[in-house]
Amino acid sequence: MKIQETSPRLDEHLKVPAMFGSGRGRVVTILLMALLLILPLIAWYAGNKFYLDFSTRIVCLAIAAVSLNLILGFGGMVSFGHAAFVGIGAYAVGIPAYHGYESAWLHFPLAIGSASLFALFTGAISLRTKGVYFIMITMAFAQMAFYFFLSLEEYGGDDGMTLWSRSDFGIINISDGLTFFLLCYGVLALCVYLVFRIVHSRFGMVLRGCNSNEARMKALGYNTYAYRLTAYVISGAMCGLAGALIANLQDYITADTMTWTRSGELMFMVILGGAGSLFGPVFGAGAFLLIEEILSAYTIYWALPFGILLILSVLFVKGGVNGLIQRGWRR
Repeated sequence: MKIQETSPRLDEHLKVPAMFGSGRGRVVTILLMALLLILPLIAWYAGNKFYLDFSTRIVCLAIAAVSLNLILGFGGMVSFGHAAFVGIGAYAVGIPAYHGYESAWLHFPLAIGSASLFALFTGAISLRTKGVYFIMITMAFAQMAFYFFLSLEEYGGDDGMTLWSRSDFGIINISDGLTFFLLCYGVLALCVYLVFRIVHSRFGMVLRGCNSNEARMKALGYNTYAYRLTAYVISGAMCGLAGALIANLQDYITADTMTWTRSGELMFMVILGGAGSLFGPVFGAGAFLLIEEILSAYTIYWALPFGILLILSVLFVKGGVNGLIQRGWRR
């Protein structure tokens, strides 16, 4: 499969998103990312472990949302099975740890590699379909992975498995909550920057061209299948890395991580934050978890008002949280 360079004509029709937005919206974006870094540090200094763990959870899920945004927001591929990559990344940490191999230099490459291979295999099949068929087949593969790990009784089955100690880097101790948060935040920054570089590259222009008009891209001579599959594998690898971090955060691994409802949550995060924007998935993950936390404190039926809020945001808030920030500061 040969990937060609983009045509100059493509540059004229595809607007490349800026790193931090534009105008005063850029300032707000930078401030929000700074708050995501500073507030957990304050919580740690005050001895509040809950807010530090909550912030770490936001960052880990934001990594998974950023990876989904690469194919959903920029590539137009609506995957309903992305949670499978998170689960595979988590088990890539748990299974070696169960057998006494606790090195992070084994866990994280294994998580990225196994998620990439699963993405390559499933993507090679799924991307031969389109529309609702693509959605259903990605969900079907995720459910297959779910039932596979659910059947592994040695590794907990439907009870899940406990991770007795976090991955050992040797040079840093991620058992310390603050150190682990800073590691996760650094990984998130690298993932956002990676997506930024991809969408600004010729590869990214073709990927977004496939989203805009795949038939035209084929007519121009591009192997759209190769581009979309490559993006799908990159996205799966990033999501596997998020799964490895989530396993270390929770100290517990379960096949429920792979269910289609978890994939739906990731999709909501991307849409709520603003699909096709660089920091939208980060804002979406933060807003999603924050609203969930607030509503669940008032009622056990929090899912009902939460669902209504999500529907209203999709209908009336164009571009999600990121779009609201950019438009609000232009006025």
